[in-house]
Amino acid sequence: MIKETKQAEKAVVDSRPVFAKDNYKLMIAGLVITVIGFLLMTGGYSDDPNHFKPEEVYSFQRITLAPIVILLGLVVEIYAIMRKPKQ
Repeated sequence: MIKETKQAEKAVVDSRPVFAKDNYKLMIAGLVITVIGFLLMTGGYSDDPNHFKPEEVYSFQRITLAPIVILLGLVVEIYAIMRKPKQ
């Protein structure tokens, strides 16, 4: 009798989604922010491969701003995962 009830409990599948709709929206926002950070890091293209332009490679945008934006996107992702849905 006890085995039957345990098996019946295991057979019940929870059909609720893992995250709420708001969590998914925040995850998408965090992903977009992270992608923007990586796009800020790109650039520094030169027509002449023998000429190095340190002012483009080591600019504020690529060295400081882009990593901060990427970390902000990751913080949003962590918040979206850890946030409890409203019930």
